[in-house]
Amino acid sequence: MQKQQLETFRRIKIGSWIVLGALLMVLAACAGPSSRTGSQGANFQAVSVDPAQRGNVVLTALGLVDTPYRYGGNGPNQGFDCSGLVAYVFDDAVQRRLPHHTASIAKMSRPVSRRQLKAGDFVFFNTLNRPYSHMGIYIGNGQFVNAPSSGGRVRVDSLDNPYFARHFEAAGTLFMQ
Repeated sequence: MQKQQLETFRRIKIGSWIVLGALLMVLAACAGPSSRTGSQGANFQAVSVDPAQRGNVVLTALGLVDTPYRYGGNGPNQGFDCSGLVAYVFDDAVQRRLPHHTASIAKMSRPVSRRQLKAGDFVFFNTLNRPYSHMGIYIGNGQFVNAPSSGGRVRVDSLDNPYFARHFEAAGTLFMQ
């Protein structure tokens, strides 16, 4: 009888670790290192995009609204996390390869003030008590496209939404001035 109890306890303990691991992945969303310096092993060069391409970026991002969220996802068939969405949009719309890593994209971008945001620019958030843990693509009128969380879908949100307003961290661009 004691052997069966030990086996049951072992199974419960293993199951708890699996659940904990899955929960941590969900909470991590598309977070990267706690600074703008993370590169996740990739060597990406500076990217400059013609401002005439802003419309292509916005239309591509809007075309992906309602695609399911998926941690680590980087395509419409499997779903997106936030940096996977951004990387896919820039690759598809303007043929510029970006890392699938929020902090790395932040490092590559040129900072802009929130007042200077233009369609196609990036918005960055500190959603996990870590800088640059979430991002989206600004589409104008205070709105941005993002892949917000597990169980969710790519959607349009407002920078004035209390949650995003509270967690807004920075804005950046890859577009030439």
